Amino acid sequence: MSFGLVVPIILLALTWSESVRGQSSPQESFMVQYFERRMTHLEERLNQCEANAASMTQRFYDLTSEFRGQLSALTAVKSEVRTQLESMSSRVDRVEGELEYLENKIPAPQNIEIDETLLEQQVMDAELEQLKKKAKLKLNNDCSTALSAVKSLKIVKKVGDTHGSWFKDPTPGSSKVYFLSGLRNNTVLEYASVKSFTEGSTSPKVVKLPSHWQGTGHVVYKGFLYYHKADTPNQIVKVRLPNGTHADTMLLPGAGRLPAYSLNPNTYLDMAVDELGLWIIHADPEYAGNLVITKLDPDSLALEHTWDTLCRSRGAEGAFLICGTLYVVYNTRYGGRSSVQCLYDIHDTIHSEESPVLFFPKRYTSHTSLYYHPQDKQLYAWDDGYQTIYKVETQRKEDQVSFGTE
Repeated sequence: MSFGLVVPIILLALTWSESVRGQSSPQESFMVQYFERRMTHLEERLNQCEANAASMTQRFYDLTSEFRGQLSALTAVKSEVRTQLESMSSRVDRVEGELEYLENKIPAPQNIEIDETLLEQQVMDAELEQLKKKAKLKLNNDCSTALSAVKSLKIVKKVGDTHGSWFKDPTPGSSKVYFLSGLRNNTVLEYASVKSFTEGSTSPKVVKLPSHWQGTGHVVYKGFLYYHKADTPNQIVKVRLPNGTHADTMLLPGAGRLPAYSLNPNTYLDMAVDELGLWIIHADPEYAGNLVITKLDPDSLALEHTWDTLCRSRGAEGAFLICGTLYVVYNTRYGGRSSVQCLYDIHDTIHSEESPVLFFPKRYTSHTSLYYHPQDKQLYAWDDGYQTIYKVETQRKEDQVSFGTE
């Protein structure tokens, strides 16, 4: 029965019952009571219907609001998926272009004829080319300096996380200091000088990076920050420090499968700068877990050359380069006196087996990062939350008989 019909019936029944209430024969009284009961029942049903309608209306509003929220979330997910698909499409296009380039460069298998003499000649040419590259590195930089001793220790400050890195831009004329605290972040603090960093008299410039870094193997060179991008095995990102914008990216083949140093398990790619330029240090599981050093072109991030060393990553806490020589620093798992126990010279002038162990100054240490500054002749170190500086002594490789010790 519709609500529009119920109301007139109730009014009519009330009017009729009042009119006949005074003429009360037994049959009429029974009818009046019957109609009153029916009207009461109809009123109860009407109230129940109104309550159900209000509940359904509220439920409709709730469902509408929930649907709008889910629709908004779905729109956001749709936008993210579209962005990822576009990025993937761009990568696929780039890979297809590279494959097409390789297909054009590599002849079909049926057209290849194996000529052992030609193959031997090609191998000899490749070896000669590598020797030329080494000679060019040495000639262009006239770099013949070797580490002879690690001397004085200066504790500059204790601030930030237990793990981190701090260093100066080794570009001649630059005095800026960069501070990166923690193992994962996207914020760099830039100070005008070591004095400004130490005293804290002026607020540092805060640089937000386009992505997070991983580990402590970052470095600044010629106004650019180079770092290992978080959540990637072997991606290096180059960022313009004046504005924090992305400049370039490269992938280091074969890297990122082992930590560079077993005592710093969160650092897989360790960047370094010396008199020759920009380097990457990493460990290679296919080479007994030993360290591998790669020379990079800082402008294009192109690989210039790679050297496999005999320096093990097990027991190492860090490394640095001076004039093309890798110096690997070892320690104990629980910290102790750090020492250089292995070196690798790309010019093959000095050899690790002929050089005794070089100890750091006597002190309990546990380094999470070590950076050599070519102009200052200093090591900038992060020692269990302390920012420290070591003064190093060098001499010509030709004059070096052994490492100096304290």
